[in-house]
Amino acid sequence: MAAEMVNPRSDNASDSGEGADGVTDGEPFDPAFALHRGGKMAVQATVPVRDRDDLSLAYTPGVAKVCSAIAEQPELVHDYTWKSQVVAVVTDGSAVLGLGDIGPEASLPVMEGKAILFKQFGGVDAVPIALDCRDVDEIVETVVRLAPSFGGVNLEDISAPRCFEIERKLQERVDIPIFHDDQHGTAVVTLAALRNAAKLTDRALGQLRAVISGAGAAGVAIARILTEAGIGDVAVCDRKGVVSTDREDLTEVKRELAGFTNKAGLTGSLEAAMDGADVFIGVSGGTVPEEAVAKMAPGAFIFAMANPNPEIHPEVAHQHAAVVATGRSDFPNQINNVLAFPGIFAGALQVRASRITEGMKLAAAEALASVVADELSADKVIPSPFDERVAPAVTAAVAAAARAEGVARR
Repeated sequence: MAAEMVNPRSDNASDSGEGADGVTDGEPFDPAFALHRGGKMAVQATVPVRDRDDLSLAYTPGVAKVCSAIAEQPELVHDYTWKSQVVAVVTDGSAVLGLGDIGPEASLPVMEGKAILFKQFGGVDAVPIALDCRDVDEIVETVVRLAPSFGGVNLEDISAPRCFEIERKLQERVDIPIFHDDQHGTAVVTLAALRNAAKLTDRALGQLRAVISGAGAAGVAIARILTEAGIGDVAVCDRKGVVSTDREDLTEVKRELAGFTNKAGLTGSLEAAMDGADVFIGVSGGTVPEEAVAKMAPGAFIFAMANPNPEIHPEVAHQHAAVVATGRSDFPNQINNVLAFPGIFAGALQVRASRITEGMKLAAAEALASVVADELSADKVIPSPFDERVAPAVTAAVAAAARAEGVARR
């Protein structure tokens, strides 16, 4: 028999058997359902419509003047609509958090959550869009047709390797930023934390050898940004071991990955690659044996970011590492994407950037690291998501980098 699902609370308590205390059919009150009741966001007007005069300006006939002006000068859309301050949060529900392929409807609570984080931490409006299709080209065509309404697109919870192709094809078709947060947001925050861990221990990135467990969206993006930032070496491992050029079972993405990583020419298992490594970065799940952790270099850094169960539990990691980070909020040094994506999009939208470049991501990581650069400790190599300095610092750095790289339009 299938397990009984917990039912969300009904609008009509008398019809649902629900009491005022939130108990439904004998089940204890669940604050998660209470918070999500009716959704977590709504549209709010920024201008009043109090009388006939207001109505004639906000809608017809006044709106026709603005429409005509935009038709003659399309760039005016940024000045007279919300386009330059709104992002589409797009998913197909194929790789949602740790839940996997749960479909578009079930992904909506996460997309709403992402939208309110955009607003809370970056002052950016966002609209959740869950698409009922899995074909790469269909998703691309759909988003291309939606693009005129938005200043940017945040791709979210789309499974690898499709996510790489979708992002690439979209950026070729539209002139607004396309950003897959599962890849690049994670990579930016990881680099920021690693920069500060190295600074704390008087080392440079170029002196470090890193091992990444996981060759999906996050693992590939982290490897790329660490390489761009000048890491000494980085090896990426999938379920079959080190992603290396001598393997014949690699996808196109992994073949490209093997081409710019693993300078040492390592082969074999994750555990073997960790022998003598300075950095472990986990974005895969599973459990790494403590014997492998113990063989890492002295003063190692362990960023075990699987949720809810890190690949290496902090209690184990602290016995062998100088700095430990996870993806969880109940341990120090949380590698949380919310530290990156609101400010990155805010900066890109501020200058009407046509894309988000590698230079803009590197600038975001450097700015994020600088927020706590004078406050470093083993338990503080990355700011808290609630540090009010984060979004302004990242926004300013990204906007400046966009101008420097010639992708800003104002």
